Amino acid sequence: METKHDHQLHDEQSRHDNRNLRIDKVGVRDLRFPIRVLDKANEHQDTIATIGMYVDLPHNFKGTHMSRFIEVLNAHGNVVHVENIPNILQAMQRSLDTQTAHLEMDFPFFLEKNAPVTGKGGLMDYQARFKATACGPEIDFVLQVGVNVTTLCPCSKAISKAGAHNQRGQVTVQLRSCETVWIEDVIKMVEESASCELYSLLKRPDEKHVTERAYENPVFVEDLVRNAALHLNRHPHVTWYKVEAENFESIHNHNAYACIEKG
Repeated sequence: METKHDHQLHDEQSRHDNRNLRIDKVGVRDLRFPIRVLDKANEHQDTIATIGMYVDLPHNFKGTHMSRFIEVLNAHGNVVHVENIPNILQAMQRSLDTQTAHLEMDFPFFLEKNAPVTGKGGLMDYQARFKATACGPEIDFVLQVGVNVTTLCPCSKAISKAGAHNQRGQVTVQLRSCETVWIEDVIKMVEESASCELYSLLKRPDEKHVTERAYENPVFVEDLVRNAALHLNRHPHVTWYKVEAENFESIHNHNAYACIEKG
């Protein structure tokens, strides 16, 4: 809220700009803030997000008011709930007198996973992102989930007398949906698409299992994105998606990459 003292100071940002260039996005980024996200098993999960907040700036304004972004965020309490995202976007539009507002939240999402043989439990972290845009009354929401997996090269297995090169791969899924799609479900779809999934805690029987599982289930980076795309095609609530996979090749001086977009 502006004070009486604020009104006495010169407002440089509101000066007229004569360069006739509209700015698509201007605002604040790399702001860390506690958020609460939906969790399929436990109803919600508290985590820390790195937040970006932006608006468009008409051609005739010199600048935006950066402090107002922080005011809007703090007005929603000490913890931002995902359900409040539309309210935050609308508050940005009102406070900054703009047509378009953007809100991005990058955060770690945690799942407890049990080792495949011993059942030893451990926490796995996955990188997620909420990307929301309000344009007038319309709101667009994109969920992004990053999942690390194991991939084993089918060609290497086919030509080798023993063994095959394998590596960690990274899959990034972006999607739009008509109803809630759980982060956990996206993770499961990706992990089922790879040679083997990753675990935070493995004892020797578990290491034997995941090594042999990967060897028995070789996939190219092309297989990885196609397998994930088939899962997404079958999901009743997904209306658009983009799947990207990158293998950090263990024997080559390059990475392997593939992408499928649909919707």
